[in-house]
Amino acid sequence: MISTPVPLAVNQQILPLTAETNARGHLTIGGCDVVELVAQFGSPLYILDEFTFRTACRQYQDTLQQTYSGEFLVLYASKAWNCLATCALAHSEGLGIDVASGGELYTALRAGVPASHIYFHGNNKSPQELLYALEVNCTIVADNWLELERLAAYAEEHDLSTPPRVMLRLTPGIECHTHEYIRTGHLDSKFGFDPQQFPELLQFAKAHPELDWVGLHAHIGSQIFEEQPHLDLCDVLVAWLAEARDAMLPMRELNVGGGLGIRYVESDNPPAIAHWAKAISHQLSQACRQRHLPLPKLLCEPGRSIVGPAAVTAYTVGSRKVIPELRTYIAVDGGMSDNPRPITYQAQYTALCANRMTTAATETVRVAGKHCESGDILLPQVTLPPLQANDILVVASTGAYNYSMASNYNRVPRPAAVVVCEGEANLILQRETYADLVAHDVLPLRLSTPAP
Repeated sequence: MISTPVPLAVNQQILPLTAETNARGHLTIGGCDVVELVAQFGSPLYILDEFTFRTACRQYQDTLQQTYSGEFLVLYASKAWNCLATCALAHSEGLGIDVASGGELYTALRAGVPASHIYFHGNNKSPQELLYALEVNCTIVADNWLELERLAAYAEEHDLSTPPRVMLRLTPGIECHTHEYIRTGHLDSKFGFDPQQFPELLQFAKAHPELDWVGLHAHIGSQIFEEQPHLDLCDVLVAWLAEARDAMLPMRELNVGGGLGIRYVESDNPPAIAHWAKAISHQLSQACRQRHLPLPKLLCEPGRSIVGPAAVTAYTVGSRKVIPELRTYIAVDGGMSDNPRPITYQAQYTALCANRMTTAATETVRVAGKHCESGDILLPQVTLPPLQANDILVVASTGAYNYSMASNYNRVPRPAAVVVCEGEANLILQRETYADLVAHDVLPLRLSTPAP
C-alpha cells in the first residue's frame, strides 16, 4: 500500500494528495480506481483531484491570513486550466479569478464568479473584449497605450453606472531562471508598459478621472523556483506605488503576479506555497513601512501551483517498437494534442503504470504520442514496469497547461475530464466526438460532391 500524506505544500508533490495503491495493485485518486475510471470514461482522461485543488487554495489563503495585516485576494490564474468546474472550485474557496480572454471571462461568469472578483489580463484585448469587460464591470489590467486610449474613449461614450476599474501592468525588468517562453518580467517582453513610461502613465491617469485607477500589476514568469526575484518585485511595485501617491494618485492595490513552480520530477525543488506567500507578505509589508505607506490590498495569481499537482492524465498503452541496442518506444493513445508542453517547452514529467503499481520498474523506454510528428514524445526516457498493450499509463502533474493548451491536431478529439472526491467521479468535460470536429466546418456548395 502506497499512501501520500498531507505535505507542507501541494506544489512539492508529484501525485495528488489522495493518491494510493489499492489491494488490486491499482492506482487510486480521490478514492477512485484509475483503471476503472478509464473503463468508464475512456482515455486519454484528465483526472482532477478535488481535495488537492482545495488544499492548495487554502494554503495560499491561510498563509496570507496569518502573515499579512492588510486586505488580500488570491486570484486563481485560470489560464492554467479554465473550465466551469475549476472556476467554481476556486470561487468556492474564496478565490477570485484571473482571466486572459473574453472566453475565459465568460466561463468564469458562467461558473458563478462575481465580476468584482475577476481580473482581466492580456496584451492585445480586442475592442469587443474590452466592451464586454466594461459591460460586466470586472477589473481590467491595462497592458498598453491602445487599451488605455480605448478604455478612456469607451468610458466617455457609454453611460456606465460605475467608473471602470483599471490596473496598470508594467514590466519590472527582473530576470528569473525558467524557460524563455514563460519569462514575462524581463524588459524584452510583449507584456506590460516599459517602466520608463511610468511618469507618462501617471499623467494620463490624472487626465482621465472617469477611470478608477485601482493599482499596479507585474508578473515575472512561470514555473519559478527562486525566491529572490519575487522579493525584488515587491520592492519595485512599492516604489511605483509611492511614485503614484506622490503624483496624487492614491492607488490601493498591488498585484505581485504568480509563477511559483511545482515538482514535475523528483529533482525539482520548488519553495513551498506557505513559504512563498509568507515571504511575499513580509517583503511587501517591510517595503511599505520603509516608505511610510499604508498597506495596499495584496493580490497574487497562482495557477500552476494550485491545479498542476491536482491532476493526472491516464492513457492506454498501444504499440511497442524495439530498436536493438538503441531504445524501446511505447506508444499511447494521446500525446501532443492533450499535452503540448513537452514539444513546446521540453517539459519533463513523471509516469507510472496505474494497473501494476506493485510491479518493479525494470524497463527504460521512450513514451511517444500517436500524432504524425516526430517530436510527439511525452517522456524521452522513463523507467517503468515492462508495459503491454492495454496497460494504463498515468502521467502526473498535468493539471496546468494541458487541457488549456490542448488542440485537435490530426483531428484528434480532445479528452474527457473528471473530478474525483471521496470515491465519487463526476464528468466535468465531455469527450469530443468526430461530429464535434466538423461542427463548425462549412463546405461551400460548389465544393460539395453530389451523393451517388
